[in-house]
Amino acid sequence: MKLKIVLSSILMAVFFFGMSFSVLKPGPEPWLVPEKYQKMTNPVKSSSESIKTGKALWVKHCQSCHGKTGLGDGPKAAQLDTEPGDLSTATLQKQSDGALFYKTFEGRKDMPSFKKKIPDQEDVWNIVNFIRTLKK
Repeated sequence: MKLKIVLSSILMAVFFFGMSFSVLKPGPEPWLVPEKYQKMTNPVKSSSESIKTGKALWVKHCQSCHGKTGLGDGPKAAQLDTEPGDLSTATLQKQSDGALFYKTFEGRKDMPSFKKKIPDQEDVWNIVNFIRTLKK
């Protein structure tokens, strides 16, 4: 009888332990940026005009997933397999302009590449300048 109780307890523990892994969502993979881009500086000076242009492009291409203020709460965000993330965090804001350019231009998984949608690289740099205004 004791053996039966012990075995039942072990089986239940294994079952619940296994179930806990099935509901856990793995964290995002690190997004590696080539060193060339890490060191790249923004050739577009941050100005009211650049930020205005970047914001207009943001509204058209980015806001639906990243949200109005970059919190990752846009209307399409819930439909994505990966979270858009909060672009106002210190962690994101510490990334180089080149890293933000690379991620926007190249894309990954749910984040589309904007090489074709925004072919003028100056416009992507304007978006980077706008992203810098989303600090908390």
